[in-house]
Parts: sequence; C-alpha cells; structure tokens
Amino acid sequence: MERTPWKVLDSYRGTFFNGEWPTLPELFRITVSRFGARPCFTIYDPDRVSLSYSEALAKIEAVARYLHSHGVRAGDQVAVTGKNIPEWTVAYLAILFAGATVVPIDNQIKNEESDLLINTARVSVIFTDEEKHEHFVNSGARIVISLKKGIGTYIYDLDGPHEQIPQARETDRAAILFTSGTTGIPKGVVLTHKNFVSDCFLAQAHLDLYETDVFYALLPIHHAYTMLAVFIETIACGSELVFGKRMVTKAILKDLKEAKITLFLGVPMLFNKLLAGIMRGIKAKGPLIYGIMRALMSLSGLIKKLTGKNPGKVLFASVLRQASLSTLRICICGGGPLAPSVFRTYNQLGVDFIQGYGLTETAPILTLNPIEHYKETSVGKIIPQVDVKTINMDDRGVGEIVVKGPMVMGGYFEMPEETAKTFTPDGYLKTGDLGYMDSERYLYLTGRAKNLIVTEGGKNVYPEEIENEFQLYDEIEQILVRGFVANKKMKTERIEALVFPNPETCKEQNSAKEIINRIISEVNQRLLSYQKIERVTILDKPMEMTTTKKIKRNAV
Repeated sequence: MERTPWKVLDSYRGTFFNGEWPTLPELFRITVSRFGARPCFTIYDPDRVSLSYSEALAKIEAVARYLHSHGVRAGDQVAVTGKNIPEWTVAYLAILFAGATVVPIDNQIKNEESDLLINTARVSVIFTDEEKHEHFVNSGARIVISLKKGIGTYIYDLDGPHEQIPQARETDRAAILFTSGTTGIPKGVVLTHKNFVSDCFLAQAHLDLYETDVFYALLPIHHAYTMLAVFIETIACGSELVFGKRMVTKAILKDLKEAKITLFLGVPMLFNKLLAGIMRGIKAKGPLIYGIMRALMSLSGLIKKLTGKNPGKVLFASVLRQASLSTLRICICGGGPLAPSVFRTYNQLGVDFIQGYGLTETAPILTLNPIEHYKETSVGKIIPQVDVKTINMDDRGVGEIVVKGPMVMGGYFEMPEETAKTFTPDGYLKTGDLGYMDSERYLYLTGRAKNLIVTEGGKNVYPEEIENEFQLYDEIEQILVRGFVANKKMKTERIEALVFPNPETCKEQNSAKEIINRIISEVNQRLLSYQKIERVTILDKPMEMTTTKKIKRNAV
C-alpha cells in the first residue's frame, strides 16, 4: 500500500492554510505547532549551536518584519548567497514570510557572475556572508545584510514593527533558481510554493521520514536538490537539520559521528570516495579476511533482496562504526548517475542506499527508489501525481523523458520564448534526458540528449553509461566520455575519453598513463563493440566542475 504522508495536512486545512497545499511559511508554522521544542537548525562550530523550531520562527518573523518595514513587498526579489549555515535558511524563510521571492545564488561563482544573476532577477536586497559582503556593499545594492556576525548589519540583530504582512498564496512565486555554471543570458527557473510543497510530500510516498531524523546539509543549499530534499523535507517533518561546513572526508565523518546523522544526501563523487575508503580499510586486513567479507556482503545483499530485511547492519556493525556510518538510516544519491555496483555495495554493507532523479525545473524530485523494493539500475519509481512519458524513441526503446505534475515549473523568469521551447505542444516539460520506463513505473536513464554520440554504424551511444563503468576505479579522479569526428565528410563519430588520474594513486606521469590504459582496456572488454573507447587523453589538471561536483562538459 502506497504511503500518503500529505494526508497529515488535512487536519490543518481551514486553520493554518486554505487550498490544496500550504505555502512554505504556512508549512513552517504547522511544523512549529507540532514540534516547536524540537531542534531545527544546528551547526557544530566547533561546539554544538542549535535553534529549536520555536526559536527559529521568532528569528524568521523578526527578519521578515525588518524587510517589510524597509519596503520589501510581494513580487520583489531578495537574494541570499553564502555557505551552509543556519542564518542562510533563516534568511530564505524570512524572505518568504515577508511575501517576497527568494533568489538563492551560488557563493562560489565569480562576482561578475553574481552581478549578472542579481541584475537578471532585478534584486535590490541581498543577504550574504563575508566573502562577497564588501563587493555587494560597493555594487550599489539598496540593502546588504550579513549572514556572519561582526560584518556589517547582522541578520539576527534585525527587527521591525509588528504589522500585518500580506502573505503569498500557494500559486505565487517562491523562488527563482539559476542552474550551475550559467553563461550568456541566464535562465531563472520560477518555482511556486505549490511546486516545492507538493514535491516535498509526494516524494515521501517512497520514503518514510520522521521528526527524530537528523538530516545533513553538506552540498550547497542554493541548489534545488539540497534545498528540497534536505532543507524543505526537514522543515516539513519537524526533523533536525545539521549544516556541514566542508566537503572534506575527515570533516564529514566527524559531523556524521557527532551529530548522529540519520539521513545523508550526496552526489556520486562523494559516495564513491567514501566507499573507496571503506573498501581500502577492508582490503588492508589481508586477502583472507577480504574474501570472507566479500562473501558475507554478497549473502547480505541477497537476503535483503529476497526478504527486505537488512542483515548488513549487524554483520558489518564494526565496519560501519569505524566509517562513522553506524547511525545512518538512509543514504540518498542524486545530482547525477550512480554506478549500479556502488548502489549494490552500500546495500550489501547494511546501508539502506537509494537514488532519485529530477531537475531544477521540477523542484526537483520526480523519482525515488523505495527501500523495500529498490532496483539497482534504476533512478527510482515515479512519485505520485507525476505523468511521465518518452518521445522520439530509438530502436532500443530509449526516448526523451517528458513530464507533467504539480512540481513542474511554470517557466523561466521573463523568458516566454525559452519557456515555450521547453514544453511540448500538449504541455509536457522536456527534460533533455534520455531513458525508458518499466512496467512498474521505474525510470532508467541512459544520458543527456545533447551528449548523444552517433557512431558510423548509426548506433546511439550514451556517454554517461560508459562513464558509470569507471566509478569504482580509485585510480581515476575524473573521466569524461565524448564523441570526436572521425570522418568530417561523413560526419561520423567515434568515442574518446578525457581522464584526470587520481594524484595519490598515480604519482608519476608514465605510470599514470600505463594504469589508465590498463583500466580503459579492462572496461572496453565489458562494453558493446560500438561503445568501445578508441582514443584516450590524459589530463595534467582537473576539469572544471559545478558546486554539485559534475564536470562542466561545455567548458572542456
């Protein structure tokens, strides 16, 4: 029987909100009424500093009053940029409580890029941390508020007169999100309160969440994936949100242990590195112990598949404890394709590991693998109220994925022509992703439409499928597979790989070349004849990446 967690809202309809879905401020007030004394936003800096839900609400309302008293109204855009800290989320919610629209901006982009996004979204009020504070003060912004104490006007010192502030409706604009690495004319994805709140609750149909859960905000919170799946899910459930300061393995493991994290959301690169460390530790115990452990892992995975029980938590308790993963209830991977072998290994070790899929334009979750019935090669089961189909299918049954649903954006900010191009004539959003569905509504991705390689024999090759084959090779730090024109006259493509070796495991250039070529040959043997890599370029510096650790293909 499918879960329907959104039914909890029925008892608050007519008192806390009207209509189908509450707005984000209405949702936060509902959670405060249910779990006001529970911890809400927490950071270890270095000691534990935490706000309860009631304390967070008091700070949010004070900042909202300040914004309102300084002329911020419905329809206005207010930017927030900075590292993951509680003040960031207080600013985000305060903007919404003031009836305005939040514009989250990546704090790692250059100042000129920030300025372009701020001008595009017509922002005049900015919340920022110390890195960009001086720049924005000198840029002519009307109001600049600091997320860090001791620098300018500090967010927690703000307040304003108690006045009636007109509140947004569920169909009003909540946020404008710019995707990573925006160049040229930026496209701002417009998402409403309904987009976020519906996606938050419908995703829970495939995942049990509790107020006792502790979420970990490690990835940049301005990104749609962390914003919805960590931040908004937390405040919907009354859970605790712990902010990670650095994407460094040692710091992550310390946070996981100290904060007793139960839900850890990450991207493939992060989970690959953690798993590589665990497997290195097991291998270090010698070939006999390693062989026994691998056999037990296979047995554990089989039992879990057949019965739904998870024996790995007991069998590998000491391994998980040593890796600071013993308190984890669930790991969720998103933001890019994950190799099925990685997915399988985590589950064998006793970690309930699932993956999902979505995009900024869908707030973002469209699919999630249910723990009790997961499929290792799938990005998950389509969540309720989402209509998915594939168009322009090839001979493998692979086509472009198009979607409808309450979480789908209305369009790009003040870009009607771009918006029109993104939808089919019958109103489906074109995702740009290629894949197929099975009879149980599980989705399988093969790659991005724009990355498709067409070989001399007319075969379609999806580079992401090939890149996935390398995810467990610790010797490779980065790999990008793409087509190169082998015959300009015929315009046929062959396949090449750009590889940046792991500096730790491939210290000398000559040995790196030998190691990489051996791995390429090994993988080529597993690939179909038309998928084989024919040309390899070994790079001496890493390829540029987004803040969610995806290679910027257009920058290579």
